[in-house]
Amino acid sequence: MTISIDPVSGTVVNELQDIRNSVADILRTPVGTRVMRRGYGSHIFDLIDSPGSQAWTLSVIAAAAEAITRWEPRVRVVSGNVVVHADGSAEIRTVLSVRASNLNIAADTVLGGVR
Repeated sequence: MTISIDPVSGTVVNELQDIRNSVADILRTPVGTRVMRRGYGSHIFDLIDSPGSQAWTLSVIAAAAEAITRWEPRVRVVSGNVVVHADGSAEIRTVLSVRASNLNIAADTVLGGVR
C-alpha cells in the first residue's frame, strides 16, 4: 500500500482522496506546461475562450475524459458534467469507477475564470 500526502494540507490521505487529488491536478494542468512531461495535463484550457454552449460543454467533458484516461490508470470515466458559475468559474464533476474495487466515486474540480 502506498502512502499519499495531500498537497495542500500535508496530511496523509486514503487512496480515494489521492485519486481525487490526482484528477484535479491533471485537469488543472494545461498540456505543455510541465517541463519533463510536456504531454501531461488536459486540453481544457484550449477551450476557455469558447462560448458556453452545449458543444462547448461536450468538448470540456471530452477533454477531461481524455486526460483522465491517459494519466490516471486507477480509474475509468463513467460520466461527466460541467457547471459554469456566475463569477466565470467552472466546475467539472466526473464520476469515476475505481478499477481495483469497481467503486464509483465523484471527483469535483473547480477551474477559475472560464468567461
